Amino acid sequence: MRIQLNGDWHEVTAADLASALAALGYGQAHVSTALNGEFVAVQARARTPLRDGDRVEVLAPMQGG
Repeated sequence: MRIQLNGDWHEVTAADLASALAALGYGQAHVSTALNGEFVAVQARARTPLRDGDRVEVLAPMQGG
């Protein structure tokens, strides 16, 4: 299926958000996620199904000032 990750399209075979993040290189990263504009907590990612065309946003904390 195709999902949009931070504005770029990716082909994934993962059925849930946690698996897709792992496959796309975010497996152990400390990030916040949203699916189609709705926040998804870390604990809910493995039980959050993905569908073709979903929009996933990944936000990483940044330091600086």
